[in-house]
Amino acid sequence: MTQFTDLGLSQKLLDALKQEGYETPTPIQAKSIPPLLQGKDLLGIAQTGTGKTAAFALPILELLSSHTERVAKGTCRALILSPTRELAAQIGESFKTYGKYMKLSRAIVFGGTSIGKQVEICRGGVDILVATPGRLVDLIERRAITLSKVEILVLDEVDQMLDLGFIHAIRQITGMLPKQRQNLFFSATMPKEIAGLASGLLRDPVRVEIAPVATTAERVNQSVIHVDQGAKLALLNELLKDNNMTRTLVFTRTKHGADKVVKGLAQANYTASAIHGNKSQANREKALAGFKSGKILVLVATDIAARGIDVDGVSHVINFDLPHVPESYVHRIGRTARAGAEGMAIALCAGDERSLLRDIERTIRMPIPVVVHPLGRATLSPEGKEARRPNGRSTKPQNAKPRGERSFAPRGDRPQGDQPQGERSFAHRGDRPQGDRPQGERSFAPRGDRPQGGKFHRGQPGFSPKPRNDNAPEASRHVHEEKASAPAARTDWTPMKGEPTIMYQKKQERTEAKPVQDNKPWFNRNGKNQDRKARGDKPGFAGKPKGKFGGGKPGGFAKPTGGNFKRPDRAEV
Repeated sequence: MTQFTDLGLSQKLLDALKQEGYETPTPIQAKSIPPLLQGKDLLGIAQTGTGKTAAFALPILELLSSHTERVAKGTCRALILSPTRELAAQIGESFKTYGKYMKLSRAIVFGGTSIGKQVEICRGGVDILVATPGRLVDLIERRAITLSKVEILVLDEVDQMLDLGFIHAIRQITGMLPKQRQNLFFSATMPKEIAGLASGLLRDPVRVEIAPVATTAERVNQSVIHVDQGAKLALLNELLKDNNMTRTLVFTRTKHGADKVVKGLAQANYTASAIHGNKSQANREKALAGFKSGKILVLVATDIAARGIDVDGVSHVINFDLPHVPESYVHRIGRTARAGAEGMAIALCAGDERSLLRDIERTIRMPIPVVVHPLGRATLSPEGKEARRPNGRSTKPQNAKPRGERSFAPRGDRPQGDQPQGERSFAHRGDRPQGDRPQGERSFAPRGDRPQGGKFHRGQPGFSPKPRNDNAPEASRHVHEEKASAPAARTDWTPMKGEPTIMYQKKQERTEAKPVQDNKPWFNRNGKNQDRKARGDKPGFAGKPKGKFGGGKPGGFAKPTGGNFKRPDRAEV
């Protein structure tokens, strides 16, 4: 059996591994470390919980420690990208554990925390940088770090990193890297589309595939319980009464659903906490630390915790909601049965999640055993088909006729409706009665000669036109009541404002002429008041008016410079 001493690692790494109790490498570690020490690109696919982090952390520490030169400021030598903050923190902790006897600087940067300290650390230069794509782009834009000196690039959970949510940031980051570098891609699942995209970033890679893609851990005991959507919370409370559930991880599909489950568990006196994207980084770290220490027995999370969270002693994983992406199921149940331990994975499947269950079984290439619970559904719909699809629409029309009872006789040979075929009348419409009225009583008189709705019309006896008020003003008459012989009378009429266009109003003519205002200014540019001179005021006033022409208070007058002064509005006696 291969030992760590056979892989060509330095004594400092062997001492750190021995102190942690690791002596025998896992298959992914035994097949990945030798080619990585040779500087080759690698694409590693293995089951969850098989030690993929150590498979790239140990050779990176060995390669960087062989070069003693100091890292330049604002640069890094090894870049490890992670899709989630929790996984980035776990990877950074692994580098700290394995490299405790090596003088290599390291830093972990991700969102949700202050960027000031991260900028200061990156500007000083680090050997190993573990980051999430979003925060790394922020640091690059702040010119805190440059990627021109990167020697090794690692993408952990590469299928998620190259997904739609990270593809733009990954392309931006890889465009800043030097062409001569070593690329390491690791994941437990590898869809064909993602594999084709990853092949464009790797150069002649070594493919290490320990198990087929999307293979679940062998020590995980899987089961599924069919239950109605409304009874899931009650079923979860009943399952948690089992004393064997020492540390349970519950997965939901949405953030709101996670908070709702935590609230329901709190009402049942269970110590539970939620972890998802809407939680602050401090709350997420606090909940994860409480779950690791045992203070929190139930941790409810979205798929944010399904990628790389390594918590020892997780006894059960419960899928409260089945994921839309089948590969996420593999990562979810991989949180248990880690490092050779055993665990259980229970899935709660509602009626609208049957199609998701079939996709998961097709992906993992095995059926999931069904367990019947008193709070669940004992029987399923015929042929195992769900009543409704996940989008809420029914799979077949309601009140549909069974296929076995359908008649394929010609339409002319079978009765239509409830009327027997022999009693059907084919008489012409004009020869048979219409409704309850006899055919002979129908009146074909012209419309002008018969009453319509009990009213008299023009031309009938008893019709009297509405009297017309000739004394009414012309503006109040309707346009249709005016005589056609006087169209010229309306040539100067305009519609009233706010009234329909069929109402008109005659123009109002001015009875008196508007007085013409004299626009002659009362003050000329030379400062002489000509109007007041004309009224006989004394010429001693030579002040400038304040306001628009002088300054000071508007409308006031300045103190005269000389001569006798009296207010202009006071008349002399």
